[in-house]
Amino acid sequence: MKFVHFTVFLIFLFLPAELSAYQQDSDIVRFTILHTNDEHSHLIPHPAIDDHPEFYNETRGGFARLAGAVNQIRDQKNELGEPVLIFSGGDILGGPAFGWLPLKEGVAAELALFQAIGYDAITIGNHEFDYGPDIFAQYLKAAGYPEVSDRTVILGTNTRPPAEHPLSALGIKKHYIKELENGVKIGVLGLLGDDAINKTAHPGPVNFEDPIRSARKAVSELKIAGADIIISVNHSGIYEDRILAREVPEIDIIVGGHSHTPLYEPVIEEGVIIVQAGSYLRYLGVLELEWNRSTGEMQIRNTEETPFLKSLDASIPEDEEIAEMVQEYRELLNNWIAELTVGAVNEITDPVAESSFAIRGGRWQTETAIGNYITDAMMHAAEKATGKKVDVAVQANGAIRADIVPGRAEWSEGLISFYDLVMSSGLGSGEDGNPGYPLVSFYLTEAEVRNALEVSILLSEMMDNTYFLQYSGLRKMYDPNRAILLRIPFLGTPVPTSRAVLNAGLVRDGGDLEPLRRNGEELLNVVTDHYIAGFLPLVGDVVPNLAMELKNEHGEPIELDEAIIYQNGTQLKVWQALLDFTLSHETGESGLPVIPAEYENPQDRLVQAHTLPLWIWPLFFVFLIAAVITYFIRRRSNI
Repeated sequence: MKFVHFTVFLIFLFLPAELSAYQQDSDIVRFTILHTNDEHSHLIPHPAIDDHPEFYNETRGGFARLAGAVNQIRDQKNELGEPVLIFSGGDILGGPAFGWLPLKEGVAAELALFQAIGYDAITIGNHEFDYGPDIFAQYLKAAGYPEVSDRTVILGTNTRPPAEHPLSALGIKKHYIKELENGVKIGVLGLLGDDAINKTAHPGPVNFEDPIRSARKAVSELKIAGADIIISVNHSGIYEDRILAREVPEIDIIVGGHSHTPLYEPVIEEGVIIVQAGSYLRYLGVLELEWNRSTGEMQIRNTEETPFLKSLDASIPEDEEIAEMVQEYRELLNNWIAELTVGAVNEITDPVAESSFAIRGGRWQTETAIGNYITDAMMHAAEKATGKKVDVAVQANGAIRADIVPGRAEWSEGLISFYDLVMSSGLGSGEDGNPGYPLVSFYLTEAEVRNALEVSILLSEMMDNTYFLQYSGLRKMYDPNRAILLRIPFLGTPVPTSRAVLNAGLVRDGGDLEPLRRNGEELLNVVTDHYIAGFLPLVGDVVPNLAMELKNEHGEPIELDEAIIYQNGTQLKVWQALLDFTLSHETGESGLPVIPAEYENPQDRLVQAHTLPLWIWPLFFVFLIAAVITYFIRRRSNI
């Protein structure tokens, strides 16, 4: 009996090694892919006001939890001798206040953390260019590139910086091969999709090649180099990932990003496995795979015990080393914010307001409560800084990055932290090198403002909700189905109508509406951010009848930089306008400003209506003419 026990003990003692040897010698190869995407500088859990180590909370994300989850899975797989790969689908930057740190020379928080966690590769996303290619190059250099380019690969299969630009010398790779312990060669490429290319804020001289053609070339080169399995780590979105799978079926797995889609189970397109893990580190994606060397077949092994998305909630133990690194970046950010706010905020999680509700976004092409709040803040801050009446303030949905969510924990209920407040509006930077897009003030005619209303609906119909505009100081009724008359057969080119806006009016003192005339020439003071304003004059190049020209109060044309609003000698940023507006509210019993109840829901500023499609009228007249002709032909034949 003792001999049997001793034999069983030896079997269990050497089981992992035996399994590993079996995996190497057999035709069946098992490995696991861990993946995240669209992390957007979320170094700490969110909502930040609720995150407290002494309390169980409902916050999600954070790099320390990410590392803790990765550690758990790696330990499990190491016992089985199973390789683990970890990828990011891009947009590691942009969003909350931590996304401002790349503007500090020598700081590359996200990449330093990814390297410490042990990421194999990261694909370049469009938000990596939020501060332009020069800052991105500075960021990569601060993270140790090109020296560490074999440790955590930066993938840019279709990203082409000019040879003379610093980015070209920092080790960005078109593709590479990772050889696993079992001898299997994994070929990896990384694409920036068409939609992401179109949304790249400041690409500068960097060019982006066609994703499909670039993928075909990369796959061919990887196959020639001996790759057994091909993985494409994309920042493209699910729609484009599916197209890629159909066009380049030699790809085995697509690890996605850009569309912020949490795929609770993979999408299978033409046999290609497509996964994505949502955004903001709410989840860690887990894909367990089995590959047959002889047949080339790939099988998914996940079970109910190993879901495809692992929630990064408070149940995940934080990695202490990563938590310490995050704390160092937190202290650096706190010092900078204290400087930027002139001491008004000294700690990113300090409460700055209270609210009994969240200020949220909404559905496709609709007014939102947060859109109202941010545009009202822009109008308030611009009038305060310039001393001039603002007629209309505008912000695009794509520039609104998050809801403003108060605390839900017992000790933080109803409180809104600085970090959670500015997360909604902290994108971009100005030429002053400080974070946030600056506010701009310029004048348009009534007719041009009507054009801007039409452009908002047209672009959001043609492209997506990113381009839909929110307004302060204005009301409109619109039918998005009237934005496009038809699409030219075979080409798919849309024919705009410029008749999606049914009526519009300016909100005057006392709440009265003054109709916005379609051909009106009165000059109106418009406030938006520098990035959005940069698109307005370009509209006329595509749709001439919707052309707009930025002007001063005398109607004279001006350059965009002339319209930047300054306050106390520095550029006034959107996030600063939001903070200033929030601090202006009446205080409650806690001594903090209270968010007015009117921002709990939309306020009927933008009313969607449904009318007869415009294409019906030409069709009606065609039938009417045909009926008249038929009538006269029949009458003539009866004579």
